[in-house]
Amino acid sequence: MSEALTIHASDGYPLAALRFPAQGPERARLIVAGATGVPQGFYRRFAEFAASRGYTVLTFDYRGIAQSKSGKLRGFRASFLDWARLDLAAVVDAAAALPSTAPIYMVGHSFGGHAFGLLPNHAKVDGLYVFGTGAGWHGWMPPLERIRVWFMWHVAGPLLVKWKGFLAWKKLGMGEDLPLGVYTQWKRWCNYPHYFFDDPEMGQVARDFAQVTAPIMAVNAADDLWAPPDSRNAFMTGYRNAPWSGVDIDPKRSGIGAIGHMGYFRPHAQALWEPALAWFEGLGARRPASRPAL
Repeated sequence: MSEALTIHASDGYPLAALRFPAQGPERARLIVAGATGVPQGFYRRFAEFAASRGYTVLTFDYRGIAQSKSGKLRGFRASFLDWARLDLAAVVDAAAALPSTAPIYMVGHSFGGHAFGLLPNHAKVDGLYVFGTGAGWHGWMPPLERIRVWFMWHVAGPLLVKWKGFLAWKKLGMGEDLPLGVYTQWKRWCNYPHYFFDDPEMGQVARDFAQVTAPIMAVNAADDLWAPPDSRNAFMTGYRNAPWSGVDIDPKRSGIGAIGHMGYFRPHAQALWEPALAWFEGLGARRPASRPAL
């Protein structure tokens, strides 16, 4: 069972969240940082799975998305930077405020892997496990997908934004509608092979990411057209002072079946979840016993 919460970002914006209490002795607190335009309900099965194995899990919706949407998106001000520095940061603080001395871990999906390095409070998180995080540049994608993405950024997206005042993502069957600021940043950064690290206006980002020292595991499927392993490698080099490792999954050889960019959290991919939790348990075994409570 889950408990509905409201978490307020530092600017006061209310975020809809769910808490899944650990079953049995608590191993850790676990935050799920979702992908762009993906509602927290998509991660429910994974959250329930982790809770059944002793993790207290927090899921949430970024501002303007799903249950954290307030009113119309036309004219609504929100950006990727807000989602990370205000929204996800508030969830990290909420996890740290729970009555527990257990470590805090994070599972990220796509944007969740981008957001971690943008957090002002990433030091509160003891480890990050990400699925499907990549640099976003079309050049890392297979040829046919490059054409589709080019069409989205240069034809479909601009037309929808001009019509609606935001990216009507649902019209393309791609997920939740996105605030204009999110769309604008996303489109700009996807023009660069190393995403926002190559953006001359984002020089501070490289310095922010250099402050991250938590261990990271990054898992990418070979059939993930938006974030294949090469795309992951191009992005993850930004975590230059964090010990990170990459895992490449061949869905055919693994027997899991098609994964793509969204399948990591679908029921048939449950075989990927146990290794993630086992990795966290390995981090916990190395965690100093004298670490102060948060």
